[in-house]
Amino acid sequence: MKTIGLLGGMSWESTVPYYQIINEAVKAALGGLHSARILLYSVDFAEIEACQATGDWDRSAAILGEAAQNLERAGADLLVICTNTMHKVAPQIQSQIRIPLVHIAEATADALHRKGVSRVALLGTKYTMTQDFYKDKLIASGIDVLIPEEDDIAFVNRVIYDELCLGVISEDSRRGYLAVIDKLAARGAQGVILGCTEIGLLIRQSDTALPVFDTTRIHAERAAALALES
Repeated sequence: MKTIGLLGGMSWESTVPYYQIINEAVKAALGGLHSARILLYSVDFAEIEACQATGDWDRSAAILGEAAQNLERAGADLLVICTNTMHKVAPQIQSQIRIPLVHIAEATADALHRKGVSRVALLGTKYTMTQDFYKDKLIASGIDVLIPEEDDIAFVNRVIYDELCLGVISEDSRRGYLAVIDKLAARGAQGVILGCTEIGLLIRQSDTALPVFDTTRIHAERAAALALES
């Protein structure tokens, strides 16, 4: 079994499910008392968020690149960045390590294709929804991406940073997110990507008739499958 390097803490609330999902997948595959080989490097999210807010992506790439190198030196065979937004600097991080980086958007595109979804709604931070680094991965694989209107982008982003990253789960925010999803479904979305690893803490498949693609689960299960490959 390969050792998975988790680069987490962005936020730590959404890093916790990675550990659980990966171990559940390994146990389901191997049975008995088997569990995953995992190394976790958890950064201080306040430092990363400050870089996001000021647009200092180079500094965030340097911080995460150093963490990734530490995971590689510690024995990780593959790297998982436990956040969608910071895949903006995935190329810079990959350039600093020799082990493969498991890209969350590529794993999600594969999941969409398996379900026959070619037009999808994307929820996430304002960076993920409005910038190209994430959407381009989906578009390159032949998937049409819909994002919310401007006011809804601000609402979705606010809930992520002011509530979900702090462990706050609000029924009002759940209803608000579902209203945004309904608008996107009316525009032709065949599914919705929970394109921030915290959103899965708020929205579940049972909340909506639209197929839900939880990137945390998709990413973690892809990492487990790669770790188990011979």
